[in-house]
Amino acid sequence: MNDDTTFWFPAKRYGWGWGLPVKWQGWVVVASYFALMYAGIHYFKAQDNVAGLLAYLAILTVVLIAIVVAKGERPTAWR
Repeated sequence: MNDDTTFWFPAKRYGWGWGLPVKWQGWVVVASYFALMYAGIHYFKAQDNVAGLLAYLAILTVVLIAIVVAKGERPTAWR
């Protein structure tokens, strides 16, 4: 059995993927993601650069997924 206290993001109880964070570090990651997303939307809106905004959001999301995969419980199968 895995020690769930070491994971920032537990596997979902039903389905596949990760649930809400269980450690403060996970909440900081999620809050940072939304804060950076909000800042990027306002920055690129002022620039009128839709392609830049989409690229920024894609990179931000890939970084979030990488952190969740690295610090989350491994979702082994559909539950």
